[in-house]
Amino acid sequence: MLTERSRKIFDACGADRLFVTAPDLRFYLTGFPCSDGCVTVDENGTDFYTDARYIEAASEALKGSGIRVSLPPEGRYIKLAEGAKKLAVALSRTSADEYIALSGKVGGITDCTPVFDEAMGVKDGDELAAIKKACEIADRAYTDMLGVFKEGVSENDAAAELEYRMRRYGASGTSFETIMAFGEGSSVPHHETGARRLKFGDVILIDFGCKWGGYCSDCTRTLLFGDDKKHEDFKKAYAAVLKAHFAAKENITCGMTGHEADETARSVLREAGLDKYFTHSLGHGIGINIHEYPYLAPRRKNVLKDGMVFSDEPGVYFRGDFGIRIEDSVTLQNGRVESLTQTDKKLLIL
Repeated sequence: MLTERSRKIFDACGADRLFVTAPDLRFYLTGFPCSDGCVTVDENGTDFYTDARYIEAASEALKGSGIRVSLPPEGRYIKLAEGAKKLAVALSRTSADEYIALSGKVGGITDCTPVFDEAMGVKDGDELAAIKKACEIADRAYTDMLGVFKEGVSENDAAAELEYRMRRYGASGTSFETIMAFGEGSSVPHHETGARRLKFGDVILIDFGCKWGGYCSDCTRTLLFGDDKKHEDFKKAYAAVLKAHFAAKENITCGMTGHEADETARSVLREAGLDKYFTHSLGHGIGINIHEYPYLAPRRKNVLKDGMVFSDEPGVYFRGDFGIRIEDSVTLQNGRVESLTQTDKKLLIL
């Protein structure tokens, strides 16, 4: 399976050698996570080179896969490019120094980033199973930690409790830095979790996810800590965001562009007079990386296909007051959206 994957990428590149050093692309081709290594693919097959820290584990993990595992020649990966007439390299993941070094050893360089984007954008059964597992863990951890929200708890402490539970239930780590925002902090879409303590009447916005088997989950929930009867504007805005969230799920289909998908939710907020407060795109692809192809955004023309996994996350943000985001990880199957994160999205008042 892995050799078929690397062969498919190689054939689509139109080069005589594929040269990959980026960690996410290496993992996609080998399924082996490490901080250092290089994958090359040519007519003779796939080779994975890594240093002495990983060689034993990599050899064991890739036994029987058809991928050859070796130490790099003289400890240098650049030498593996020598002699190629046209070398396929992911330029989006390549430093200027590496590009200059490679240019001096090959006849020409072609960018394979678009090929990887298209291939990684559509998940196979094993990839989808890993993402589903990451979503199940995130759902369980979130449900389990709601009792942590008591007056005086800090954002840092609440985030730590959630992350602990994700680890406890099998995650290898978080997909990204957990966003735990209380009160006015929720109005910043990428709020930095800090020492702010929870008070009665606070909005709570939690953006979180975990990794399982090398793949990510992504979820956001917005809650209310106690109802002080001063949140009518918040409740109206929440209802509009929830409607936009479900409009996307109900209307996104295969063949839509990223722009068209974004509009399924944005139009609902526009009708409510809230579109100017929706300051980011509807969604992004989810996989090995927390943000990857495809993109559901106003200026994106990428086409959505069955097997893609992405976020559905409309939001509105009122500076210095509050913010609301409702996000699920979802997938397209048989032309329709299926939710992978499952916890309730109705407004929860703790």
